[in-house]
Amino acid sequence: MSEQSLPHSLDDLKQAVQQVLERAADQGATSAEAAVSSDVGLSVTARLGEVETLEYHKDQGVGVTVYFGQCKGSASTSDLRTEAINEAVEAACRIARYTAKDPCSGLAEAELMAYDYPDLDLDHPWGIDAEQAIELAREIEAAAMDVDQRITNSDGGSVNAYRGGWVYGNSHGFVGGYVSTRHSLSCTVVGEQDGGMQRDYWYSASRKPEELEGAESVGQRAAERTLRRLGGRRIGTQQAAVLFSADVARSLVGHFVGAIRGSALYRKASFLLDQLGEPVFPEFMHLHEAPHLPGALGSAPFDSEGVRNMAKDLVKDGVLKTYVLDSYSACKLGLANTGNAGGVRNLIVEPTAGDLDSLVRDMGTGLLVTELIGHGINMVTGDYSRGASGFWVENGELAYPVEEITIAGNLRDMFQGIQAVGSDVDLRGSIRTGSILLDRMMIAGE
Repeated sequence: MSEQSLPHSLDDLKQAVQQVLERAADQGATSAEAAVSSDVGLSVTARLGEVETLEYHKDQGVGVTVYFGQCKGSASTSDLRTEAINEAVEAACRIARYTAKDPCSGLAEAELMAYDYPDLDLDHPWGIDAEQAIELAREIEAAAMDVDQRITNSDGGSVNAYRGGWVYGNSHGFVGGYVSTRHSLSCTVVGEQDGGMQRDYWYSASRKPEELEGAESVGQRAAERTLRRLGGRRIGTQQAAVLFSADVARSLVGHFVGAIRGSALYRKASFLLDQLGEPVFPEFMHLHEAPHLPGALGSAPFDSEGVRNMAKDLVKDGVLKTYVLDSYSACKLGLANTGNAGGVRNLIVEPTAGDLDSLVRDMGTGLLVTELIGHGINMVTGDYSRGASGFWVENGELAYPVEEITIAGNLRDMFQGIQAVGSDVDLRGSIRTGSILLDRMMIAGE
């Protein structure tokens, strides 16, 4: 485990894909596709100095889809033996023979395949064993508990190391794959003051273990975030400017991506229906996808249908330039495939202002949101209502922590009301954005 060796090599996975394709052809399928994965992981959590969880993870799987003309069947198995793969293919073929025709069923176009794809430097195994991970988790938690005597309890310090291989292939002759890693350190602690309790967390994530924040830093930041929430209060119901911190702003951008996703559009379940070429953000907004950033957490050399993905603008000068489509949704909408099967990869929201502190000063008076609760979003209308906590800002400075409030608005208006995007970009996911300042939202409190 210390070497994070995969149970199956990429060559093994490619052979499994070829077996699927050959067996599907033998069964009379007009075309087929397969995705095969193999991964390993180690996860450790230490709570109050004791080991709470120690998990070794080893998994594998085969997903099979076959097409008989425009009839589709799918099956899967976690067994990579020849007999099990053949059984999965045969099951998919039986299903396909009973399904209705769908004119949009089928593989992505052959000319879109990423036959020549780049090495994106995604594989960085972490040579850490269980004992080392346990000690590191304890260090993270101890660093948090030592910050202040008001830190009275802990949900633990955690260490996670993951490595996985993935191969996709189809009847166009495309077979491609890569190995990637993702490692993280995290900590969650509880603070207590004057009979009130608060919890907060921090984490660091990277493909490269050497790029993770230090254990002491992760623990201390978790504690500091918890301490600053102590003494939270409610505020009166009002309209005010709202600033989403970078880690929270990612969800706001995620709602935008969900609204321009092909599956939502062809079902007419999006508030951004028929908005291609229309202004959906202020003119200064620029959102673009960069799927081939070396070593980035959101990078991939091709999408989950084998289609070439490439850098592109989603929003330029505030105008929606493209939807997010895979082959099926592109067919349903009568548009070109954008290479986004499996989602967006490294969606970058370009900064337009300084860091979080400067945005707080620019806001003057309003609400800094650092946590969102619940999922009160209607993607058909864009209506937005979520529980929140954070800090009330006065005269450009944090005045006091705020809790038990709800923020509400409409996503279309919220996007148009963006005043600035901060330079404090959060790199820990597929959406890269800094803090986002909105002109106003309704805040429901006392």
